[in-house]
Formats: sequence, C-alpha cells, structure tokens
Amino acid sequence: MDPIQGIGFDLFNTLITADPAALGEAMHRMIGSLRASGIGLEMEPFQKAYREAAMRFVAESKAEGKETHNRFWISAALRTLGRDLGPEDTAVAKAVEAYFSTFLDYCRLIPQTLEMLALLKGKFRLGLLSNFTHAPAVEGLLNKFGLTPFFDTVLVSGALGFRKPHPLVFEKLVQDLSLERKHILYVGDSLDPDVTGAVQAGLRPVWMTYVQDHHLPVFPPYSVPSEQTFSRELLRVSNWEEFLNLLGLA
Repeated sequence: MDPIQGIGFDLFNTLITADPAALGEAMHRMIGSLRASGIGLEMEPFQKAYREAAMRFVAESKAEGKETHNRFWISAALRTLGRDLGPEDTAVAKAVEAYFSTFLDYCRLIPQTLEMLALLKGKFRLGLLSNFTHAPAVEGLLNKFGLTPFFDTVLVSGALGFRKPHPLVFEKLVQDLSLERKHILYVGDSLDPDVTGAVQAGLRPVWMTYVQDHHLPVFPPYSVPSEQTFSRELLRVSNWEEFLNLLGLA
C-alpha cells in the first residue's frame, strides 16, 4: 500500500455538525431580513416556495455538477409569491447573509476534531473540500472554530463553481496538495459525493459515519437522496480515535 502523505476532509457532518434548531432559526432570520427590506411575507407560503425552489435547483446542480446558490432559491420563491426580485438584488443578498449567520451560532465541532488535526498537522499535507453554496460562511466557521491554520488549502464548491463528485474539484485538491493522488486520503460522510467522487479521482476514501451512528440530522438540507451503493470494502470510521488508529497514530 502506498504511504499516505496528504489528507482531504469534508466539512459538514465530518468535522462539524449543525444543531437541529439551526434550520428553523435560519429561515426565521432570512424572512426577518426580507421583511426589514420592506418585503411583506407570510411565513408558511414563503417557506413552501423556498423549499420547492431549493429542491429544484439542487437537483439540477447535482445532475450537472455545477454549484447553485441560495440567492437563486430566494429570488425564485419571491417570484412565485409575486415579488419580482432578482438574485442580485440587495434585499436578497442581505437575506442570504442573515440566513448563514445562523450557523456561526448553531454549529459545533465533532468531538476531538481539533486534537486530531493538531496531531496530523506537520505529518501530512491537509486540505478541506466542502460542498457548500456560500463560501464566506465556510470561512467564518473555520475561523470561529480555529480550524483555518490546519489546512494547506480550503476549497468550497460555492467558490469553485462545481461540486463533488465532479472531477474538477478533486483535481483542484490534488493540485493544491502537490502530491500524487495515490498518496491522498479523502474523508467524508456521504457515499455519493465523497466516497464515489474520491474513488473516481483516484484518491483513497474513508467514510466518516459519526453523524449516522449518533442519529444526528444531516446538513446542509435540501440534498437530493442518492441511489448510490458501494460494493467494494470501505475504510469506515465513526470517530477520530478510530481514524488515528487507521493511520497508526493512536
């Protein structure tokens, strides 16, 4: 087996989780921002229109491999309700920021994440590759939890324009880590974007099942369920102690 020299990580459900109350609070803040911009809205009709738009845009994004963004979902929902605001409208931009401000307050680290990364730093090249529509929110979360210094590269689909499992994003990770792909592990919680994407890119996947094993809600929402199954034997860990054991470091 080729020696591991670099490790890529997913973010949500792999390094951090979101409190179950986050989504409701995010919706409340988003609608509050739109109302503050002078857009009269009723909660339930907007929620319904927003969720329908989100599911539609996310399904298209998954099919094409190109990332979407919440500003399009908000604009589409408003137009459904007779408010003609484009995705670049200032009120929409403010609503996006209000929505994502929630996660700075409602996310937490998976136990032992900082300790694990501190042990790996200096021994391996480390990268973050996350499917997330709004890249500034990822930057804010990494800074809040003190994760930024651990990574040699931080890649977010919202900034790249493409999302996992598109090969472009994994190729960018390989380039930034400056390693041969056979020497790179990729750790993530989802079989389709993370495991399959890593395999197709020639990386060695590790399936992180902390969220599933602890019956926690999966975030981000509005994901399209995958029909993906994986027949080959997977490296699977449920916590960071198991991962460090896998690397021979615990």
